Amino acid sequence: MPSTPELAGSGQLTDLVGRALEEARRQGASECEADASVSRGLSVSVRLGEVDTVEYQRARGLAVTVYFGKRKGSASTADLAPQAVLETVAKACAIARYTAEDPYAGLVEPAALARDIPDLDLDHPWELTPEQAIELARSCEAAGLAVDARVSNSEGGSVGSQRHSGVYGNSLGFLAGYSSTSHSLSCSLIAEDDAGMQRDHWYSVARDPADLDAAAEVGRIAGERALARLGARRLTTRKAPVAFTPDVARGLIGHFIGAIRGSSQYRKASFLLGAAGSQVFPAYLQMHERPHLPKGLASSPFDQEGAATHDRELVRDGVLDGYVLGSYSARRLGLKTTGNAGGIHNLIVAASGGGLGPAEFLARLGRGLLVTELLGQGVNGVTGDYSRGASGFWVEHGAIQHPVQEVTIAGNLKSMYLDIAAVGSDTDARGAIRTPSLLISEMTIAGE
Repeated sequence: MPSTPELAGSGQLTDLVGRALEEARRQGASECEADASVSRGLSVSVRLGEVDTVEYQRARGLAVTVYFGKRKGSASTADLAPQAVLETVAKACAIARYTAEDPYAGLVEPAALARDIPDLDLDHPWELTPEQAIELARSCEAAGLAVDARVSNSEGGSVGSQRHSGVYGNSLGFLAGYSSTSHSLSCSLIAEDDAGMQRDHWYSVARDPADLDAAAEVGRIAGERALARLGARRLTTRKAPVAFTPDVARGLIGHFIGAIRGSSQYRKASFLLGAAGSQVFPAYLQMHERPHLPKGLASSPFDQEGAATHDRELVRDGVLDGYVLGSYSARRLGLKTTGNAGGIHNLIVAASGGGLGPAEFLARLGRGLLVTELLGQGVNGVTGDYSRGASGFWVEHGAIQHPVQEVTIAGNLKSMYLDIAAVGSDTDARGAIRTPSLLISEMTIAGE
């Protein structure tokens, strides 16, 4: 994706935010904040060697929030022309004058603002033409189809490249921005035998295109995963240990983050209500937030309110250290922001003594289910009740016996977290949550 003058620097966006803040003050706002951004992307997909889609994406926007005392108004626009900026600010001010007062409304506390903005090496434009992207997608898919004759069909190979530039400013004197990129390769393939068809996929994502896995490697893994699922069968209903591979374990930890998010806490809509300071995981389990990892997919020098991000031990020896807060939820709870307005930044899940290797992990599972895919949305964030469709592999004596499909796994997240019996060494870094394989000592498996 070629770089463009519009995305090459943040000077124009900085001026735009500055004008919006100045106009808000002129119209009488006691506090104000503005966020301007532009992005551009290219995505290509092929199926069975033929081009399926070629898409250019381009977006831009300005969001303005103003405060008249404790009354708040927000407005946004995709038109960055000077007159549109003035009109957007005017609309935000008009809304604020008629909204009810909220005692918790306002900008982040000045002491929390980021003072030094580190360069986290997040911006790596990819000089990728559509023709080059098509060839990459083709080679990715072709490598998967070449794995075995039974890998006979495809849902496609895809290549994506995006670049985003954003600037945030507020009336406390904060004004900063940065550019970032995200590039990806993916492939989804179908294997078929006399028993039927099975689908699986694989992908690679990185800030820097040089850090992507080779297209042939992504395709090969996708093909091997689809092939391994042939002959899948159901299980009889039972209770057994259940292990989650890293890519599905990420969702398990995501439910934890949702439960300790400030909004879930002050709304009293969490199965971990008031859990700060209590044992939530086994004593050997740690969770570190590392917002400043170079090239990290969730790295950021400051959050959506301009608050500084910082290293944090979110779970120490299984004990929850605190919540995930922006300034509004922090005030609702009588606490301080944790620099998490907008989400978590590179949460790393690890065991204090190190994780188990693949063979050791399966040996620890012994006789149970290894889950590689989850279906459905059967998670209650208030009670922690958990019920998801699942597929994967049945393991006995620490060795995979056969693929499994059409079963449901069920439990309660609060007890599931405490029942994590083992952690792997295979951490998956392809997201905001970096987690290895996780083993739950017992869950209900509903099948035939």
